[in-house]
Amino acid sequence: MADKGAAGGETETVVIGAGPAGLTAAYLLAREGRSVTVLEADPRYVGGLSRTVQHRGYRFDIGGHRFFSKSAEIEALWTEILGPEMLERPRLSRIYYKGKFFSYPIHPVEALLKLGIRESVLSVLSFLRARLAPIRNPQSFEDWVTNQFGKRLYRTFFKTYTEKVWGMSCREISADWAAQRIAGLSLGSALKNAVVSAIPARFQKAQIKSLVRSFRYPRLGPGMMWERCAEMIRTFGGRVRLGHRVTGCEYSRATGRWTVRALSGEGAEVAFTCDNVISSAPIRELAEIIRPPLPQVALEAARGLRYRDFLTVAVILRDRSTLPDNWIYVHDPAVKVGRIQNFKAWSPDMVPDPSTACYGLEYFCFEGDGLWTSTNQELAALATRELVYLELARPDDVLDVCVVRQPKAYPVYDAGYCERVETLRQALETGWPGIHLVGRNGMHRYDNQDHAMMTAILTVKNMLAGETIYDVWDVNQDAEYHEMHRASSVSGQRAVPRRRASGTHR
Repeated sequence: MADKGAAGGETETVVIGAGPAGLTAAYLLAREGRSVTVLEADPRYVGGLSRTVQHRGYRFDIGGHRFFSKSAEIEALWTEILGPEMLERPRLSRIYYKGKFFSYPIHPVEALLKLGIRESVLSVLSFLRARLAPIRNPQSFEDWVTNQFGKRLYRTFFKTYTEKVWGMSCREISADWAAQRIAGLSLGSALKNAVVSAIPARFQKAQIKSLVRSFRYPRLGPGMMWERCAEMIRTFGGRVRLGHRVTGCEYSRATGRWTVRALSGEGAEVAFTCDNVISSAPIRELAEIIRPPLPQVALEAARGLRYRDFLTVAVILRDRSTLPDNWIYVHDPAVKVGRIQNFKAWSPDMVPDPSTACYGLEYFCFEGDGLWTSTNQELAALATRELVYLELARPDDVLDVCVVRQPKAYPVYDAGYCERVETLRQALETGWPGIHLVGRNGMHRYDNQDHAMMTAILTVKNMLAGETIYDVWDVNQDAEYHEMHRASSVSGQRAVPRRRASGTHR
């Protein structure tokens, strides 16, 4: 529930957004006895992309959220907040292609066997050809992956899903994203990983992150973590205001303080005066409401940032035990769905009736396109047709459907995005002190939940110390970080897909 009480007033820190980054920051500050107020536009849920939606007793995620991190600090924080409510769950996710399931990460021997003799031979020949005559100076994602796996395996295991997620051709995505995102991966290294994965974990010197066999998960979904976190913030004396959409952030150079204005669900404007603002809101939106206005070059940089949107169609159906996975990646180009979650495999308590299952069909889109503007009835019919086509359900299995639209789910990492974000960052750091960017949308970075949390943890450490000890922008793809040694925030950005420079497509 939203906090009741004064309409606004004084607070040391305002946190914009009650996702993992925002709530982590607020929790750590409130635990230290600092005055903090969280403003969240959603009138019902906290957790942002990590919220758990409820529908007639069924619970489902917006995406899937494995609770696994290389950071012991983050693992300890999850335990501190939720403790015994964290389950240890087995990991199983596979690729679906032409009616067959393939292990993920890819096991080359299994993949070649399932592809059949003819396709296997052609795939091996394609790989050998790529090794003997690689594409020189690969420019696109397609070029780079083809060099590593051959054209046929690229088409089978990379092309369709990547294009579904990012909404652009693999020929348009820059090769440098593939080189970072799939660093060190080739058919040879995949074979090595297959051997390693067969060795019991206790005999391995180190657990490879992509091969972790289990993960923790809140009993009632990731939203349970963040609902409990919000409760604890209130217990520590902080405030969490739901249904409060931030409309303005005004910095006074005379006082060195901020005034944050928000519109409540009842339509009333409230204002909070504070020393610090921590924002996990989309940076494009934040830039437009800051006063005094940012320089024109910074505003233009913000307006050039784009987002990929997301639909979850949760289908409640009779459970025929057809899908043991936590999720599957759908590489079949005949369907629009990109990924399918099986929430019962995440936690049995997500599904109240054990004779049923709940699948979350995920569709990647742009706000305003044909998928996004489809009616709920049209999306329910589409999801049902595609489940039947994939042989994961029969038409009469479907009992109920719930549609959730998630705008700005993924920042788009096109050409020039790094430079735009750096322009915004420099503008804010130069003329608007006391504002801190955290999280996926707040920093326009391809962060997982633990990465977003780490940006909040380091921000709070800097605030409590009264100086910049850690460079928040240096958090990398393993949620690890170093003290201040960063040469360039552009080079420190996470591995992301971006459009290749214009030129002839191969």
